[in-house]
Amino acid sequence: MAVLEWKKEGTVAVLTMTNGENRHNLVFVGEMLEALDAIERDKETTSVVIVSGDAKNWSQGIDLAWLAGRKNKGDLDSIREFLYGMNRIFRRILLYPMPVIACINGHAAANGAILSCACDFRFMRGDRGFFFFPEVNINIPFFPGMLGFLRKAIPPYKFNEMALTGNRYGAADLAAHNVFVKVCNGEEELKAETMAFAASMQKGRGVFGEMKKRMHREIIETMDREDPKIIEPLFIVME
Repeated sequence: MAVLEWKKEGTVAVLTMTNGENRHNLVFVGEMLEALDAIERDKETTSVVIVSGDAKNWSQGIDLAWLAGRKNKGDLDSIREFLYGMNRIFRRILLYPMPVIACINGHAAANGAILSCACDFRFMRGDRGFFFFPEVNINIPFFPGMLGFLRKAIPPYKFNEMALTGNRYGAADLAAHNVFVKVCNGEEELKAETMAFAASMQKGRGVFGEMKKRMHREIIETMDREDPKIIEPLFIVME
């Protein structure tokens, strides 16, 4: 069963995560990369909106049950493949030659919130859903490359607070800090506002991709240079 699907609405590709809590594992990695490739091949597409089909969750992050299962079986290669795969998703979005917009219609936690921060823009409903990074509470530090695009999306002073407390925030708590383009009242308004914004982003792929390449060069370099030092020995959990 597919964990995501996409369709076009005008020139906007709407990529819908369809697996409940939309947790990340190797299946998610494969389908997300395939979808991004397919969308880019459609030359009439001008922007991408990532939304959830679940009324409660946008994405709850890594599939911890899958991860624990792989670890218990000693399948460390699959874990490495997954971590490198998530980095390929982050890189793909950071360098994607058109706007990628997170339409956050439910909880965005941990790697789910991180995924939204790789996107160029974020919209979130104000009446439902928490946005937070619990990594400090579950003994999993951020990868070096993540820090670059998390600080791209969240002002450093606010990210410092979020990262070191692990506190949960509603969209309204973060509205004044420009984490979201807009905080919307309910799912209908959220989707309407996100789609209107996405449709307005009629930019040339060449210049848009080059702008992102130049803007995010140091983030990509850090991902390439530093993240393998953590992924290869699987130095991802601190006691």
